Amino acid sequence: MILKTTILFFLFTSIVFSQDLTTDFDDIRVFNLHKIKYKIDSITNPQDFFLKQQYLYLKEGTTINPLLMGFKYPSLSQKQKVFFHLSSGDYYIISNQHKNPDSLAISNYFNALKLSEELKNTPLICESLKRILVYHFKNQKDINAFYNYAKQYKKVAYDNHEQLYANYFYMGSILGKIVYQKDYSEDPLPIGKHYLQISKQKNKPFFEGRFSQLLGVHHDLILKNPEIGRQFYNNAINSYKKIKYYYGQKHVYDLLYNLGTLEQEQGNYNKAMQYFNQIDQSLIEKRDAKDVIAITDYIYKNYKQQNKTDSALYFLEKKYILNDSLQLLERANLISDIETKYQTEKKEKKIVQLLNTNLKSEASRIRNRNLLIGSLFVLIVATIIALLIHKNTKRKQRIAEQERELEIQKTEKLLKEQELTAIDAMISGQEKERQRLANDLHDNLGSTLATVKLHFQHLRNNKDNPKIKNIEELYSKTDNLLEEAYQKVRTIAHEKNSGVMAHQGLLPAIKNLAKKASNGKHLQIEVQGYGLEERLDNTLEISIFRIIQELITNIIKHADATEIQISLTNHDSLLNIIVEDNGKGFDAKILPEKDGMGLATIEKRIEHLEGTFEIDSTINKGTNIIINIPI
Repeated sequence: MILKTTILFFLFTSIVFSQDLTTDFDDIRVFNLHKIKYKIDSITNPQDFFLKQQYLYLKEGTTINPLLMGFKYPSLSQKQKVFFHLSSGDYYIISNQHKNPDSLAISNYFNALKLSEELKNTPLICESLKRILVYHFKNQKDINAFYNYAKQYKKVAYDNHEQLYANYFYMGSILGKIVYQKDYSEDPLPIGKHYLQISKQKNKPFFEGRFSQLLGVHHDLILKNPEIGRQFYNNAINSYKKIKYYYGQKHVYDLLYNLGTLEQEQGNYNKAMQYFNQIDQSLIEKRDAKDVIAITDYIYKNYKQQNKTDSALYFLEKKYILNDSLQLLERANLISDIETKYQTEKKEKKIVQLLNTNLKSEASRIRNRNLLIGSLFVLIVATIIALLIHKNTKRKQRIAEQERELEIQKTEKLLKEQELTAIDAMISGQEKERQRLANDLHDNLGSTLATVKLHFQHLRNNKDNPKIKNIEELYSKTDNLLEEAYQKVRTIAHEKNSGVMAHQGLLPAIKNLAKKASNGKHLQIEVQGYGLEERLDNTLEISIFRIIQELITNIIKHADATEIQISLTNHDSLLNIIVEDNGKGFDAKILPEKDGMGLATIEKRIEHLEGTFEIDSTINKGTNIIINIPI
């Protein structure tokens, strides 16, 4: 669950569309989902897909994978490529089904920004900048970059709706500078008040909530006036409640949860429960399992602090069931059963209390009371035993997992030692090659140049001496020796400069490789790079080039592909490489073992570079290989 200081900054992917698109796009842009009659049955291009993906997310909170649509990326127009990158980035962020969703998303967003700027398409530039700002708003790692992108977005915002978004991000970046850098050079308060008033005048409940939230953060965390801060938070909740779709209701949940936790941390348990009880159960079930467990745990601790044993025990049991359940639907059914049981027990207790009131005999009251105490004692003992058994089972599982991890680490260490031995052998070979080159220069070329020098000295000393014969022959021999020296230098230079990295650099070398490997209509290879203007370490460039070279070779040999897409993105000292093909695919759980450098060997080499290697392949749908290497 997101911490209280960061969740107030959190913003899911926002939607803005170009002015030259259809009415449906423009309605989604301003959140008029009720006006859309969405009837697109078949998706033929990334622009239509983008519309459907954003519509489903805003309305229901669901998403779809653009990689499953079979779009032929090289044949797309530049504008369609922008939509493809935006959809891909949104999918990675929303689905959160990959190892590095943020890295994959920001790589796609930067590609979209680069293509949009080349097109000089202002609305698409806004789309790309907006998503990059969402990334910075969420992570709060590079405040200066966040601030600069917000200023850039303000310059290109092309209508009132865009200006509201741009100033929302700009105010958020100012708050970030104050909180993380103690930079008070700009006051966010006038911006928030001004644009909150505009949002109200234009009946924009989403932006009323956004600016109210930021004003709440400003008063609560910076001005240290939590009462006014809570007023703004409650105003934001009321604004979001006006939005009946998912994109508004999820913010209601976030704020209610945060306000509840704030009150509970200050010991205001009844007020905290007032916030928790306002959270819509259906919204909770749609969120990540950790969110469900977190709020259940807070309610359990709330009742525990108030010494409400029965309620605390109920929510504790609910929390453990949620922890053990693997499927959200199963969790929902189990929670429903527990709640029914809990309500039944409450009714039974009321009946017992009424019976006890009507009992005339003191002995009967004592007997019933003892029976109730005994039942509760048995229930508590049984619960403690179950918890101990569960804890012991988990402990044994952890020990077994640790033992397996140690075995894996031993195996990996052995493999790395073998690889280091191979690297030492390679370095030794390089030293021998350098020695050979020195010997060639000294023994072969050196003697030739020494002879040329003697000839020239002889010619210079006797140029006016008429007694010297065979002057022309001496000139001819000198010329031949110079030609011989030139050919030797040229031969040595060609031998040593055969590598593609000498002067070009990584990206030009890969593009040159792709050009040579492409084969007309049978195979087309496209390479895109971002942030690789400066050269990397020569050894690292060679390693990366060889890895990509082997991946292309494997695809040509085994995949029967006609298209290969290679993307290299340098962001935050992390090089992200994506290699995609439309070949026949394979079972990614079992890496194919072929002669030469197989995928398993490539993966070990990437691990030696402290990088990560991920394969996403579907039979007859192609293969997507994702590599992240720190630089």
